[in-house]
Amino acid sequence: MSIWNPKETIESIGGGDKPGGKRSSKVAEAIREELSILLLEKVGDSRLHCASISRVEVTGDLSLARIFFTVSGSQKEVRGAEKGFARASGFMRSHIAKCLNLRFTPVLEFRYDTVMEKVAELDEIFREINDERKSRGEDS
Repeated sequence: MSIWNPKETIESIGGGDKPGGKRSSKVAEAIREELSILLLEKVGDSRLHCASISRVEVTGDLSLARIFFTVSGSQKEVRGAEKGFARASGFMRSHIAKCLNLRFTPVLEFRYDTVMEKVAELDEIFREINDERKSRGEDS
């Protein structure tokens, strides 16, 4: 097991004056990784077992982190996960504060990610267009 070094942690998420990317995007990626691990290993709420973190957006001033999640299941499970994340947000924020060693820990705002549903809708539309072209004998 390696020894934790706070300076290395800050540098790994873009602390200091390093070229090559916005700090907020690096902090967002670090938050996504930490919360994904936390969901797998430490969160005991059964409503969150079918949830996964899809992406994180952090404001430029690092005051707010929007965490987008997906759920494999019904709308009832989505609502349950929303309630579970609301209840666990304080625990998750304190975990982020300990792990990332930031001066200010962003407020965590959890949102259901509808991107997968929109992709499925578009896929269905394209499939219908393709079937219609085939029935008329057109080449695509």
